[in-house]
Amino acid sequence: MTTTANPPLILLIAGHWLGAWAWDEVLGHLAPGNARAIAMTLPGLDGDDPQRAARALDDQSAAVLDVITQLGVTEDQPATLVAHSGANAPVSLVLDQHPELVHRVVWVDSGPVATGSAFGPGLPEDVEELPLPSFDVLAQQASLEGLSAEVLERFRGRAVPEPGPVLRQRVELTNNARRKVRTTLVCCSIPSAKVLELARAGHPMFAEVANIEHLDVIDLPTGHWPMWSRPRDLAKAIESAGRWASFPHRG
Repeated sequence: MTTTANPPLILLIAGHWLGAWAWDEVLGHLAPGNARAIAMTLPGLDGDDPQRAARALDDQSAAVLDVITQLGVTEDQPATLVAHSGANAPVSLVLDQHPELVHRVVWVDSGPVATGSAFGPGLPEDVEELPLPSFDVLAQQASLEGLSAEVLERFRGRAVPEPGPVLRQRVELTNNARRKVRTTLVCCSIPSAKVLELARAGHPMFAEVANIEHLDVIDLPTGHWPMWSRPRDLAKAIESAGRWASFPHRG
């Protein structure tokens, strides 16, 4: 007699200005027989939501938890969360609140945030949202390497302004069990050796990496949006990390 279990869930979450659509090419490369992969749009990044500019990080972390629990994620069959860029704040909250539901987190050109941090702590209260800046300005903040003119046009056309409350809210973390969750860093615009060097030096952006107990790193040299510049290779990296979720670690 044989039994068939659902393959472990891989949930893909994109960063600022992006929705589930950003993962379309990656999802096309993920082998359906090996993984149950879906992408979600965080609250505040759905252009059809009339209240989206009022959404905060707490709304986003709650939405992630809603998705994984509705899809049958349990402590016995935890999920792999894939967080790109600014999705690191809500996913860090999820890890803090329910680490038992996450067997592995894959940070794509990103990493866990430290308690007390905020993406835009100085953003004035009267700024309701932050639109995607010009690409000249964006290129000073994150690498656009590997993105064609066609991709940039799609990015511009589909980007949704980031809600001000998401950028201003400080992340408050209290559960050190989040650091026990198995972690993969997919390093793109900054090589892994440099990331680990900065983590050891206590750089605010990477300091929390030094506290992770089970850490793997994958170098995928490209710009900050590998889901568009190297989707096939990113899918392979995610799939490889996701397989670990089939064998929950206890103890």
